[in-house]
Amino acid sequence: MTEIRPAASSPATPNSDRGSWQELWRGRELIAFFAIRDLRVRYRQAVLGIAWVLVQPLAMVAVFTLVFHNLAQLPSGGIPYPLFAMTGLVIWTCFTSTVTAASDSLVSNAALVTKVYFPRLTAPVATLLPPLVDLAVSLVVVVGMCVVYAVTPTWRLLGAPLSLLLLAAASLGIGLWLSALNVRYRDVRHAVTPILQLLLFLSPVAYSPNLSPEAALIYAVNPLVGVIDLFRWSVLSAPWPGWPLLVSADVAVVALVAGLSYFRRAERGFADVI
Repeated sequence: MTEIRPAASSPATPNSDRGSWQELWRGRELIAFFAIRDLRVRYRQAVLGIAWVLVQPLAMVAVFTLVFHNLAQLPSGGIPYPLFAMTGLVIWTCFTSTVTAASDSLVSNAALVTKVYFPRLTAPVATLLPPLVDLAVSLVVVVGMCVVYAVTPTWRLLGAPLSLLLLAAASLGIGLWLSALNVRYRDVRHAVTPILQLLLFLSPVAYSPNLSPEAALIYAVNPLVGVIDLFRWSVLSAPWPGWPLLVSADVAVVALVAGLSYFRRAERGFADVI
């Protein structure tokens, strides 16, 4: 089936803008449409609706508190453990939700990809918005827990937007890679879930490991390490992440730039192989 493309001379979509941020900006209404559609589908027939956003992390916090805090006696840096775990979980959940949805964003819209031209970037980019809505809801619980445990916010809250920007960069960068790869290799969708489950225990979500400088360097290659540690520093006045934050931030930015570059090269053949 032949894909419908814009004319080469069309002023609305010049060839030089194909796959560019300018084209993505012009497709902002489509991004909003994809995001709102995903939110509606997710909660339309759910009995508890958006309450599931709160139930899941709270249930996991209860399990982590029992296993890692009460039984394993793992330290939490002087932070009340339920609050320690909750701040890690809300970041990890946003990351995994975005990556999972982005990896399947093109395949799930195969009918559109093969029949109608639209900025391909809009599909994976739109998957970032619903998890951010869920994150905003979850942060209400974090605020409530801070009140319960008498954790007072400080000027460090100014660092929270930076941690969320790094989270968005890492999530979208990896999501772009996986969405393009999943078009050609359908095994990708089966590998995403177990890899993300493994990543949960390789991130400072349930515990903060005590590592040598060499091991810490390898550990910080996981971008979630810097994101979570910076978020806890901002919200809970946890210790400053130090140089591992720079490593994680660099990885997040490289993932975004490389993911965008690979996506733009691969998108020319999406309609032919999807």
